[in-house]
Amino acid sequence: MASSLSSAAVSSRIFAASSSATARLSLLRSPPSLSFSYSLKSFHFSALQRRPSVIVWSSGRFSTVSTPRCAASDPNQLKSAREDIKELLKSKFCHPILVRLGWHDAGTYNKNIEAWPQRGGANGSLRFEVELKHAANAGLVNALNLIQPIKEKYSGVTYADLFQLASATAIEEAGGPKLPMKYGRVDVSAPNECPEEGRLPAAGPPSPADHLREVFYRMGLNDKEIVALSGAHTLGRSRPERSGWGKPETKYTKDGPGAPGGQSWTVQWLKFDNSYFKDIKAKRDEDLLVLPTDAVLFEDPSFKVYAEKYAEDQEAFFKDYAEAHAKLSNLGAKFDPPEGIVTPCKGWRGKTSLLK
Repeated sequence: MASSLSSAAVSSRIFAASSSATARLSLLRSPPSLSFSYSLKSFHFSALQRRPSVIVWSSGRFSTVSTPRCAASDPNQLKSAREDIKELLKSKFCHPILVRLGWHDAGTYNKNIEAWPQRGGANGSLRFEVELKHAANAGLVNALNLIQPIKEKYSGVTYADLFQLASATAIEEAGGPKLPMKYGRVDVSAPNECPEEGRLPAAGPPSPADHLREVFYRMGLNDKEIVALSGAHTLGRSRPERSGWGKPETKYTKDGPGAPGGQSWTVQWLKFDNSYFKDIKAKRDEDLLVLPTDAVLFEDPSFKVYAEKYAEDQEAFFKDYAEAHAKLSNLGAKFDPPEGIVTPCKGWRGKTSLLK
């Protein structure tokens, strides 16, 4: 989804850190303008320095503990990485594709599979070429290209955490709600641990309502969460050269910001609000995109209850969206420490709460 989980219809959503000192990867399937290679450092955490104290949730209360040396991510580096992401957003206007990056890494989760990482979810597997080649991930090489320098700068942050941190920061910096996030996700280590293709939603399935439920119910999400998460289409554009959906450009996208072109769902496609629901309901502007999976939110009786509510009440949308986004970001993840970590430091906008 433009930021959402919709297949390739969403707008503008690495590499494996090798066990050797450096590794190079060229994504040959990308067109010439997107082909690239990186020299990557190996990211191993067994010898990390002592960790600072962090807040964890245990036995029904928060407590301060010293983070174990084997913790997946360093809390101080997470905080610094967030500041760098904010600067990236200011210069590149890449909010939609960073949201999509986090969603597509988490959205492969299958609640019917217990084993990690076979169950999919937020585990950093999207950095591998085999998963980047999935049709639903068209264009996400650009998101990885943008945040790879931040990953190299903060080697004490896992890819799985960085993807979700970038997604949450993009929502908040676009004017969205504060998200109750937790961190400490463990990365998968090899391409053979990536999920098979076909777990992410399609944009124009024959039966949109049935398809959305099939995919999101598999993740353990319900109708309210499906509709709330769909509201992230208030950000971003769909590009026909990637997804087959949308116009090459409209009066709202022809001048950017960022790379011009594509068709947006809303007029102000870098502002997170409830315009998506208002505009779909109104259906008055041919320059705004409405996919089959968008239109069905006002056609299916159960979905419509929530879509109508969010069109009228932005505060209700923000509340439900924040809860659904945080839940999605945790799907399938393995946390180290198991309770996860939060960093309620000065300037950290996330709430100091943990979602199980």
